[in-house]
Amino acid sequence: MGCFECCIKCLGGVPYASLVATILCFSGVALFCGCGHVALTGTVTILETHFSKVTTDHEMLTNVIQLMQYVIYGIASFFFLYGIILLAEGFYTTSAVKELHSEFKTTICGRCISGMFVFLTYILGVAWLGVFGFSAVPVFLFYNMWSTCAAMKSPMANLTNIDSICVDVRQYGIIPWNATPGKACGSTLGDICNTSEFYLSYHLYIVACAGAGATVIALVSLPPASPSSPFSPSLHGLYQQIMCQVLLFSFPYGLCNRAKDDYT
Repeated sequence: MGCFECCIKCLGGVPYASLVATILCFSGVALFCGCGHVALTGTVTILETHFSKVTTDHEMLTNVIQLMQYVIYGIASFFFLYGIILLAEGFYTTSAVKELHSEFKTTICGRCISGMFVFLTYILGVAWLGVFGFSAVPVFLFYNMWSTCAAMKSPMANLTNIDSICVDVRQYGIIPWNATPGKACGSTLGDICNTSEFYLSYHLYIVACAGAGATVIALVSLPPASPSSPFSPSLHGLYQQIMCQVLLFSFPYGLCNRAKDDYT
């Protein structure tokens, strides 16, 4: 019986919501970083092969993509450490741990550190919301190209001259207007859509966008509303509601309510 009570007490000290949110955060960041890195490489290959055959025309874009890939390395490393720190902070603010160490009182320094992590997580949540929106842009661009190719192949289209159907990537500002050829038409466009680089990059961008959204949901769930935090539970709840409403168009609202208060 003593062993059973000890196990129950240990399990009671596990912040399950924070644990689930941390796993979701790790998964989302891993999907975004891994898929985004490979998709960016495929995008450069498509542009160099079909839309901008002069190196100087897309040199700036290539440098920006390389910079984004280096930023991805930093994001992956930072969130690996930050997720562990937040999970540890969640363990030490559960009611079971507080009961075990009830002789230790909360200090001003502890409140400040807890508040700093909560505030930083709020800021990161808003920042990842921007990343989520930014990652939807390449999905939109690839979807336009894919839908154009699908329209050409559709038997209902009844097209007499498919060469009149073109996709001009210069209009999106990706490459300058003097880039050659800058656009793909007819059978050339169909060949691009059939390449492995296009198929892989398109789907990887979708997964990367979903990973960014999962990271936002995880960061919404991670900030603790514990008594040691200077932020009130009502403020934390308001933050969750606002972020969840923003994500409502692409993620089920019920996922945002998965995290419950571990600290009561």
